[in-house]
Amino acid sequence: MSLKSKTRVFAIIVVLSNAFGNFFLDRGMHGRVTTTPAEYVTVILTPWVMAGITLLILWLLSRMALLSWADLSYVLPVTSLGYVASALIGRFFLNEHITPQRWAGTLLIVAGTVLVGMGTHAGDEL
Repeated sequence: MSLKSKTRVFAIIVVLSNAFGNFFLDRGMHGRVTTTPAEYVTVILTPWVMAGITLLILWLLSRMALLSWADLSYVLPVTSLGYVASALIGRFFLNEHITPQRWAGTLLIVAGTVLVGMGTHAGDEL
């Protein structure tokens, strides 16, 4: 697999593992109040929170790998699509109300990502 292909695959993994990791954490934490260390330990051991933590560990490791071969100026804007995915997940899976201002911000993120993606980065040079 070429470095360019690997960079794209890992960017997708970073975006999706971040968005779904946060989704699972939200599902697991919704309606819970944690104020003591024992309550945090109890919540960590629930299936939804454990799934979220696992995906966020995958997110961190994938992001570290991605940063090892791609420019930071490429990685950060492209992986910011995780914010877009989170907004869509919140809207369609969590029935959250998203204001027009938030949608506008989401569209600006997409526009910025497209501009960054049109440029070259370290993965394209190999």
